[in-house]
Amino acid sequence: MAGYIAEFFGYRAEDASNEALTAVAQKRCPFLGTQCTKILSRDRIVSGVCAIRQKTDGSPNVICCPIRIYAEDYKMLHTIANNAFGMSLNLYAGRAAVDKARSEGGAIAVFGHGWGGELRLPQREGTGSYFVDWVLARLDATGELVEFTAIEVQTIDTTGNYRDARQTLESSREVVPCTVGLNWENVSKRIIPQLIYKGQVLQREDLCRTGLYFVCPQPVFERVLSRLGGREKLPHFPTQPASIHFVSYDYTNDAPLTDGQIRPLGVIEEHCTTVYKVQEAFSSLNLPEGNVYRDALRRSLYGEN
Repeated sequence: MAGYIAEFFGYRAEDASNEALTAVAQKRCPFLGTQCTKILSRDRIVSGVCAIRQKTDGSPNVICCPIRIYAEDYKMLHTIANNAFGMSLNLYAGRAAVDKARSEGGAIAVFGHGWGGELRLPQREGTGSYFVDWVLARLDATGELVEFTAIEVQTIDTTGNYRDARQTLESSREVVPCTVGLNWENVSKRIIPQLIYKGQVLQREDLCRTGLYFVCPQPVFERVLSRLGGREKLPHFPTQPASIHFVSYDYTNDAPLTDGQIRPLGVIEEHCTTVYKVQEAFSSLNLPEGNVYRDALRRSLYGEN
C-alpha cells in the first residue's frame, strides 16, 4: 500500500503560501488555534497530518485526524445541537452553561475535548466503554437539565508510515509517496461494535431522546455501509432513543482553491436508523457456498478447475 499526505497543518500539501508555511513553522492547528496535538509516538514529532490519499488514481482525500472535523469553530457541534433539539441555542463549556441558560432563556452545555471536563461515569468491568466523544445537554430557561444527546467522532486510522514524507513536506514542501495506508479493518473490528454498545447504553437514558450521533468522513461512512450490507439493510427510522444517526462529512468544494485557503467541510449525508438494525446487519453473515476450502485445496494440489 502506498499513499500521500493530502493535508498538512490544515492546508493542502501542495500549498506553499505564507499562511501554510507559517502554520508548519509554528506547528499550529488552524482548527484549534493552538499547536497540533497529534504526536508521532516514536520520536515525539508533531504530526500535522490532517488527511491522506492512496496512490491509486482518483482516490479521495480521507480525513485521518478528528480535529479536522471541528473546523469553523466547532461548527459540527452547532449543527448537531440544532438537529437534536430542534432549536438554536448557544453552546457553553460544561457548568458555565447554567448561568448562561438563565440569562439567555436556555443554553447547551458541552462536555468533550476540553470544553466541559470529563463526565464522571461509572467504571465498567470487562469490555466496552460508556464514554463518548461529546455530550450536548440542553438546559431550559431556569438552568435545569432537560435532555441531552451524544456524539461519537471517528475518522480513519492509518497503517504504514508517513514519517519521511512528512519530513520532506516540512523541509521543502515537496509531496512524495510513502507507505501510509488506511486501516479499513478497524471499521469492522472496533467502530461498529462500539456504536452498537454505546447506542444500547444511551437507549436506557430517560433524557436521551435522540440516541447517538456518529460523525465520520464520507469514505468511512461508505465503508461502514458496505460492511453492514448496504443502505437496504439499514432502513430509515424517525428519531427515537434507540437511534443511531450517521452523519458523514466531506469536502464541499471541488473547485481549485487559492493558496492560503482551507478547503471547507460540510454534511454530505445524514441517515437515521436504530441500534437494533445496525446490530442485526452486523450479525448477519453472507456465507459463501459450501466446500470453498476443499475446492481451493484441490486447485492448489492437483490443478483442478
